[in-house]
Amino acid sequence: MTVVFCDVADSTPLAERLDAESMREVMTRFFREMRAVLERHGGTVEKFIGDAVMAVFGVPLLHEDDALRAVRAAAGMREAVSELNVELGSRWGVELRTRIGVNTGEVVVGDPAAGQALVVGDAVIVAARLEQSATPGEVLLGAETYALVRDSVDVEATAGLELKGVRLPVSAYRLVAVEAGAVSVGGRPDPPLVGRGEELATIRSAFERAVDARGCELLTILGSAGVGKSRLA
Repeated sequence: MTVVFCDVADSTPLAERLDAESMREVMTRFFREMRAVLERHGGTVEKFIGDAVMAVFGVPLLHEDDALRAVRAAAGMREAVSELNVELGSRWGVELRTRIGVNTGEVVVGDPAAGQALVVGDAVIVAARLEQSATPGEVLLGAETYALVRDSVDVEATAGLELKGVRLPVSAYRLVAVEAGAVSVGGRPDPPLVGRGEELATIRSAFERAVDARGCELLTILGSAGVGKSRLA
């Protein structure tokens, strides 16, 4: 699963410049725009807290390209804030600057039906720490995320980051741009298919039976995300 953290840099001085009602309206507009971008790319907003947004890609619906979706969303959030600042500048004379961290890894997810949709794990912690380490306007990608999207993005490597609560320095990559028309590892056209002879024979046999009988055959393909189910189909 991929986690996206975004917060507003220097929000305390901003709050001092505005009255409470205006600040609330500014943040409401910010959260609305961030949610729209995240959901447009298939993300789920986990929570709004203070001046920050946390979203997840891969829960409750899993896609093979969740990491790329998250990175695209992060780039889109940065663009959306720039557009929003035109409105905020004309109405209140203020400008928002964001910091974003994106990280991929294993997490534990509660049961939404039981009111326990909380997502926890190292991937969440590192994503939050990357966001805190980013400078205003910056998007930092964790190493696991970069490994999944490296053919689709333009980045700058950073020096190993000393993150709070993380024992060893963490590799991170500063997002410059996402390539237009970029596809994920699981979405490339005609990727190589290796070691699936038996499965292909089963599918071909079912197809031949369907043709001979002029009827339908049902097959179920099971496997973890990324093992090649879509390519096999």
